[in-house]
Amino acid sequence: MRPGGGAEGARKTSPLWTFGLLRSELITTFRRWRTLALLAVLAAVPILVGIAVKIETGDGSSMGGGGPQGGGGPAFISQITNNGLFLVFTALAATLPFFLPMAIGVIAGDAIAGEANAGTLRYLLVAPAGRTRLLLTKYATTMTFCLVATLVVAVSALTVGALLFPLGDLTTISGTRISFAEGLGRALLIALVVAASLIGVAALGLFVSTLTNSGIAAMATTVGLLITVQILDQIPQLHAIQPYFFSHYWLSFADLMREPVYWDDLVKNLGIQSLYAAVFGSAAWARFMAKDITA
Repeated sequence: MRPGGGAEGARKTSPLWTFGLLRSELITTFRRWRTLALLAVLAAVPILVGIAVKIETGDGSSMGGGGPQGGGGPAFISQITNNGLFLVFTALAATLPFFLPMAIGVIAGDAIAGEANAGTLRYLLVAPAGRTRLLLTKYATTMTFCLVATLVVAVSALTVGALLFPLGDLTTISGTRISFAEGLGRALLIALVVAASLIGVAALGLFVSTLTNSGIAAMATTVGLLITVQILDQIPQLHAIQPYFFSHYWLSFADLMREPVYWDDLVKNLGIQSLYAAVFGSAAWARFMAKDITA
C-alpha cells in the first residue's frame, strides 16, 4: 500500500510533521525495556573492567598489557592505573568489537520488521509518513541510538575511572604528554568516531529488517552477520579482502591518541562505513519501496 495524496500529501512535506515523527520514534525506542537493558549492559562493561583492574593492581603491581606500539585496548589498559581517563579508551575498545554492534544490530534489525510484526507498519504509512521518510526516520533513530550507546559507555567509564583511579595529564601512545582537558577532548572525539564506525552496521541491519516481517529473525540475522564478518576478519588467508570488511578498521580510533594523530586508517574506516551505508541504505530503500505492506 502507498500513502494517499491530496491534503495528506501536502502534510507529508511539512518539516514540523517530519520532526514530530522522528521525535515519536525516539521516544518509543528509548522507552522500550529492551533498549534500556542494552544500555544498562553497555554501562556495566566499564564498571566491570575498572573493578577488575583495581583488584588486579590492588597490591601495587602494574597491569599487564602491550606497549605503546601495540595500540588499541592492551596499550590503554596498561595505563588505567596511572590515569582513569584511559578507562574510557579501554571500555570503547572492549565494547566496539561485539557489544556495541550487537546492540545496534538489535535496534536496526527491529526497525521495520518489528513494526510489521506488531501490525503498526501499515498504520505508520497511513499516518502519512511515506516510505522514504519513514525509512530515513528509522535510520536516524538507529544512528541516534549509536551515539547514545557510545556516550553511555564513555560516561560510565569516565565516572568509574574518576572514582577508582587518579586523573590528570596523560601520556599518549606516542609517549608525549597532553593536558587532562585535551585528553577529555580526545575522549569525546574518539566516542564520536566510534559512533560513526557503526553507520555501516546500522544500514546493514535496516536492510535486513526490510526483508522479513519477523523482528526476531531480523535481529538474529543481523547479529549473525556481524559475528561472521568478525570471524572472517581474523582469518589470515583472507587478508586480501579484509580491508573491505566494515569491522576491519574499527580499532583505528586508537590513532587519535597518538601525537601527531595518524589519519590514514581513520579516513579508511570512515570511508568504508560511508560505502556500506550508501550500498545497504540504497538496498533497504529499494526493497522497502517495493515491499507489499500487509501488516
